[in-house]
Amino acid sequence: MLNIPSIPLYEFKERIVKVQENMKKEGFDLLLAYGNEAEPQYVRYFSNYWPSFETAGVLIPADGEPLLLIGPESYTYAADRTKIPEIRLLKAFRESSEPEYPGKKLDTFRSVFKEVLGDKSVQRFGVAGLPLMTIGVYEALAEALQDYGNIRIEKADEIVNKVRMIKTENELACMRAAAEITRKTFDYVLENIKVGMTEQQVVGLALGKMHELGAERESYPLWVLTGKGSNQAISRPRNKAIEKGDMTFIQIGARVDGYASSIGRAVVFGKATEEQRALIETGYRAQADVIGMLKAGVPAADVAKFHIENVTKMGYGDWLLYGPCHGNGTMEGEAPWIETTSDYLLEENMTFCVDIFLGSGKTETGLRMEDVVCVKKDGAENLTNYPRELFEIPC
Repeated sequence: MLNIPSIPLYEFKERIVKVQENMKKEGFDLLLAYGNEAEPQYVRYFSNYWPSFETAGVLIPADGEPLLLIGPESYTYAADRTKIPEIRLLKAFRESSEPEYPGKKLDTFRSVFKEVLGDKSVQRFGVAGLPLMTIGVYEALAEALQDYGNIRIEKADEIVNKVRMIKTENELACMRAAAEITRKTFDYVLENIKVGMTEQQVVGLALGKMHELGAERESYPLWVLTGKGSNQAISRPRNKAIEKGDMTFIQIGARVDGYASSIGRAVVFGKATEEQRALIETGYRAQADVIGMLKAGVPAADVAKFHIENVTKMGYGDWLLYGPCHGNGTMEGEAPWIETTSDYLLEENMTFCVDIFLGSGKTETGLRMEDVVCVKKDGAENLTNYPRELFEIPC
């Protein structure tokens, strides 16, 4: 067993209590934290359960104990991992091929509502993770809520986000461990990458190494993009070989006990051209300037406005797609984002990916300079803190 940090049981219990306090302030009687295999963030935050094939939810009453709601096939898996002892199996959370499970006794939303509410009424019902919810689950929820009157299903992501966007020391320990694994994995990739490898093979190098180092999984489906097509802000690796002269952008992120990390850097195979060098230097300068602004009390919108003006002055305004930061924690990209429309102040122990993407439709090339930081009173702690240098691979 590697010495990897984890979130203790008492902290999972504290999360329930804090969210129940927020529910009462906003008048919510029930909250369903919903998630799936790709986006487990809300379910895992409360239960440590990460659904596979099926979907899942944590049903939280304003008063009382929560229930972990899972699909019909995952009881032994969920029981092995959950921090919430009471588990209920619902057909609504079955896998997308929709087996019927004839003869298997299953709970319903009606039965679990009755269990946690007793004879209490419902005035407001919220879902954290509502944008992820399938129509089948939504319709089953809506039908069960009719027993309590004309109850609307409301998006309640913010009820949870208000709690989780300020990280605890246990969460930061997991994030620092994920960052260390990500750094070492990036080092390993740079030591072993070479001309002729495909993007998929490079991703294979990263996946194998991060698991060897103790990661539970990658933070997101990793990608490597070389030459033309590297202007894809979100992508997957191709069966495309690296060629001499290519600028290749690499995205690597390891996950530890549910907490994500990420590093993005550009690598040139051979001697960088003036155009490649200028783009890479712009990405580094833009990222360093943004990190320099991140401290408690700063309006988030000011950071985004500065970033746009800064990159535009450097001559790359038309390479911008978004920016410059998004939240990081149980997902590599979680709320809140830092955008020109943001209406909040940065607070201590908020964590962000400083994610500087520059891409051109004309040249079909681009890069991302990405690191994970934690906001502090007088600046930002750079958790990944990977070198900002011109990486040229001899070939």
